[in-house]
Amino acid sequence: MSQTNEKFLEVNNLVVEYITGKQVVHAVNGVSFSLDKGHTLGLVGETGAGKTSIAKSIIGVLSDPPGKVRSGEILLEGKDLLTAPEEDMLQIRGKRISMIFQDPMTALNPVMTIGDQIAEVVALHSESGNTHEAKETALEMLKMVGITPERYDDFPHQFSGGMKQRVVIAIALACNPELLLADEPTTALDVTIQAQVLEMINDLKEKLNTSMILITHDLGVVAEMCDDVAVVYAGEIIEQGSKEDLFDHPAHPYTHGLFGSLPSMAKGQKRLHPIPGLTPDPTDLPKGCNFSPRCPYATDACRQGDIPLTELTPGHTCRCCNLGHLEKKEG
Repeated sequence: MSQTNEKFLEVNNLVVEYITGKQVVHAVNGVSFSLDKGHTLGLVGETGAGKTSIAKSIIGVLSDPPGKVRSGEILLEGKDLLTAPEEDMLQIRGKRISMIFQDPMTALNPVMTIGDQIAEVVALHSESGNTHEAKETALEMLKMVGITPERYDDFPHQFSGGMKQRVVIAIALACNPELLLADEPTTALDVTIQAQVLEMINDLKEKLNTSMILITHDLGVVAEMCDDVAVVYAGEIIEQGSKEDLFDHPAHPYTHGLFGSLPSMAKGQKRLHPIPGLTPDPTDLPKGCNFSPRCPYATDACRQGDIPLTELTPGHTCRCCNLGHLEKKEG
């Protein structure tokens, strides 16, 4: 199904809220982006920025209640997933779209063998429903992620964190999905295993021509894995563009702050420069720019009304009304 006038995935003005008692958590506030076939988009931002809520909305596993998609569109090759019947989503979820969840320790069923958990997904989406074929596919997936087939009948508690993550990846890729949502896939892993897992995901993605949305707060992972980047802050995309745009020409003060808080061997700096303050309370977001309470360049104009996205160069947009300060700083 090829449609030349449409992006593979389009998210338009997505709004997600969580109702907790009498409070409303504004988790995602008008997020829009697109993704081409075979490309990887990195969603970058601090914990609580709304990145996971975006991914869960795409795959349709947002808990309702308390979570609710208030408005927006999520178009997969032109089909709006938000209005699709649950019967359709059961076929799409796992087969066309898969997700690697953040914590491999809790993503697996503790009373099922890891082989059966992979085979279950295959059998569920197989037209024949043949359990023998499903087991054969599960064995192949174990080999693909570097686990010996002899461990098919082992349980999750018999695996290390890194090996559990490999099993989770095998489950996500078992049906050759067209879109992979990877939510902090290396958070619980040490640096050596992290590099192995990222390399494996990249190899499998290229082999299967899978599109991917990678959720992370690690800019090193973004540099290694992504084609395009969207910086998420307090439920909004505040800057987006190609990897080269974001790394070579960051525009938003928050993006500058992210890069400034990283250690640099080249500059020989002795101290890091953290971003002052805390992310805003999502139940009581500030007026105007959500970053204005922490921004050293904020003016009265930043604290009034909605700040639109401005296109700086083709494909590179930024949500800031005071970019002159940064231009002077760079100059």
